[in-house]
Amino acid sequence: MSNLDRQAVPSLCGGRGFVVAEPVRELLSPRRVQLGASTEVRRLLPNLGRRMIGAWAFVDQYGPDDIADEPGMQVPPHPHMGLQTVSWLHEGEVLHRDSTGSLQTIRPRELGLMTSGRAISHSEESPASHARFLHGAQLWVALPDAHRHTDPKFEHHAELPKVTAPGLDATVLLGDLDGAESPGSAYTPIVGADITLASGTETRLPLVPDFEYGVLSMSGEVHVDGVPVLPGSMLYLGCGRTELPLRAESDAAVMLLGGEPFDEELIMWWNFIGRTQQEIEQARADWMSGTRFGEVKGYDGGPLPAPTLPPVPLKPRGRVR
Repeated sequence: MSNLDRQAVPSLCGGRGFVVAEPVRELLSPRRVQLGASTEVRRLLPNLGRRMIGAWAFVDQYGPDDIADEPGMQVPPHPHMGLQTVSWLHEGEVLHRDSTGSLQTIRPRELGLMTSGRAISHSEESPASHARFLHGAQLWVALPDAHRHTDPKFEHHAELPKVTAPGLDATVLLGDLDGAESPGSAYTPIVGADITLASGTETRLPLVPDFEYGVLSMSGEVHVDGVPVLPGSMLYLGCGRTELPLRAESDAAVMLLGGEPFDEELIMWWNFIGRTQQEIEQARADWMSGTRFGEVKGYDGGPLPAPTLPPVPLKPRGRVR
């Protein structure tokens, strides 16, 4: 999914300077962003209070939206570099096309994982004949320097490992949770899991103390370590935890995002993650000139133009609050 903000500003992320090395309970409120004509998203990362959680650098949550009489998601071809996109649905379908030739319909609880590497472009749209509701999340993972120039690729995993307990069913999108490991390619120590809870469930999930974590609420009423987290909001948990207490006041669903704190300093601007202003400027120029990022074939419409770069220098920094 693209960042469609026409006034895109740089997000200065990474580094360990502001990693919270102990358990905390920091509630993050979303910023509402219009994505195309009929989809509004709630943006949790980057946030004024938190730029990254592990290598997770971007989190949009959307829906459930009634799109029975609407076109639904319509995101024209746009570029990415230096990151992975993670498409995750609870309801609806998204048709993915990209410049490597991939054409894939992503359905609920299936993983659409695109590794941009040095350069890729893609589009996302609701199929012409689509389900009534659209509900899901779009997330980005920053690639470390050793892998950010890799060849672009797309993965689709319809079958994913699960962790189960009374009243709990967790699907592992990325990384490892309690011994269940996702088949999706990961380039840093990371975890992403979708957790459904039956009403009245009170349970604890094992965590890795060296990871920092956040919990994104997708639906229902759930208390995370005693804190009520409403749908469309996220609770940042810091590091140093060995378990995650969860209590569902109703049938509920949350996403657990975590990973080893990201060492490197980086710049995230529009749909690019780089390390220097020159990299970002070159990526924008390449996209606008139609080079490097390839062509998305089959989308009914033109590519998305890049916004204007800000007049101030883009400088990589550590984690800032």
